[in-house]
Amino acid sequence: MTFKTDLFAGKTALVTGATQGIGAAVANRLASLGARTIAAGLSSQADALNPGIDVRLGDVSRAEDVERLLAGLDELDIVVNCAGVIRRGAEHDPAIFEQVVAVNLTGTMRVCSAARERLARRGGCIVNTASMLSFFGGSLVPAYAASKGGVAQLTKSLALAYAADGIRVNAVAPGWIATPLTQALQDDPERSGPILQRTPLGRWGLPEDVADGVAFLCAPAAAFMTGVILPIDGGYLAV
Repeated sequence: MTFKTDLFAGKTALVTGATQGIGAAVANRLASLGARTIAAGLSSQADALNPGIDVRLGDVSRAEDVERLLAGLDELDIVVNCAGVIRRGAEHDPAIFEQVVAVNLTGTMRVCSAARERLARRGGCIVNTASMLSFFGGSLVPAYAASKGGVAQLTKSLALAYAADGIRVNAVAPGWIATPLTQALQDDPERSGPILQRTPLGRWGLPEDVADGVAFLCAPAAAFMTGVILPIDGGYLAV
């Protein structure tokens, strides 16, 4: 354990996209560090989540769902936006493109905006989920790449806009992480091989690797950090 187990005692955290993958790991990490944690997702099946986490249904592309997620949360200290979708090979269809952007980018903005007043009362923080594809393109995933590039710029813009409220806004940019979203790539040696060859640390990342970066950005140790896009990629972007 890198952090004190009571690091977020007395804090309330909301994590979207939190019923599997990176989002679940983030929710588990924040809860293990003492935060009252609400995990939002599209499914009530939350086998990946530790006991004691409050699981709520919610689609960040729907304004009414976001309002319902925040209802009754008079105290809110941490918001982590992990909700995301990818549609490899289909995103050149403008309708699919729009659906991906609605979740990854507009959904992130919708949650940030809805949480702003509550976070301001507590001097809270936001961590968004960007990506390696915030920095370069992907021929099969134009919507995902565009939305994640947008998340990076949104993070910087909200860091400026929310600073006067005492809210810090940062983002993590995961590299190749072993999650259900990347399972097809992990299972294909012809695609996984080049990924591992380019990753200096020589392995797929774990959701817990990203969760630790999120915990740091939410912690007092990062009190003078805002507008940061933190790569967690095993060195992939350094090559």
